[in-house]
Amino acid sequence: MTRDFDPLGVEDWVFDLDNTLYPSSCGLFSQVSERIGAFIQRALDLAPDAAQGIRHRYYLEHGSSLRGLMDHHGVDPAEFLDYVHDIDLSPVDPAPGLDAALDGLPGRKIVYTNGSTAHASRILNRLGIDRHFAAVFDIVAADYRPKPDPAAYGALVERHDIDPGSAVMIEDLARNLTPAAALGMTTVLIGPQPYDSDIHEHLDAAHHVAGDLLAWLEGLTAARR
Repeated sequence: MTRDFDPLGVEDWVFDLDNTLYPSSCGLFSQVSERIGAFIQRALDLAPDAAQGIRHRYYLEHGSSLRGLMDHHGVDPAEFLDYVHDIDLSPVDPAPGLDAALDGLPGRKIVYTNGSTAHASRILNRLGIDRHFAAVFDIVAADYRPKPDPAAYGALVERHDIDPGSAVMIEDLARNLTPAAALGMTTVLIGPQPYDSDIHEHLDAAHHVAGDLLAWLEGLTAARR
């Protein structure tokens, strides 16, 4: 579904972090997935395959592996986040084109991530775009309620005084756009992504679909000129 909007009327741009602000093709998030499995293997004394099975099951049932580990095993979230985000960022290339495109967007820019603020800050610095973002709303700020929990979106809106009717949310997973669209935000899906297994159940929540974030942003700024 397409919803026309004027970028000049946007007060807040809410960007997902992983596989959105950097391309999924770089494979960075696979490192996080591997470390989640390794953490579960160690914490629950499981074989590697069983640990990865728990990782995937808790992600599907709870929105994140962390939430499942907290609910069922009392895992310390700070320990988990520190471990799984201890990754090599070299697959992510600096993004001067994205930096320039963000310059052309009016309004405030916020990162909304199921990861930690420290993880987001490292990636934003690696990309060379950290100067554009007024805030990071992370899993801690969401009280460990992962996307797509509607309560977390409500907390985002309240904490940062966002008017959903003048906000845009940009994500790589369609299900994470459903609560944003319900609040009245304009939504943009960066995809379709091969790992978005239930995309067709949530595609109606995406007002715009863009195969490439940079090209879409450059198209907005070009239209303004």
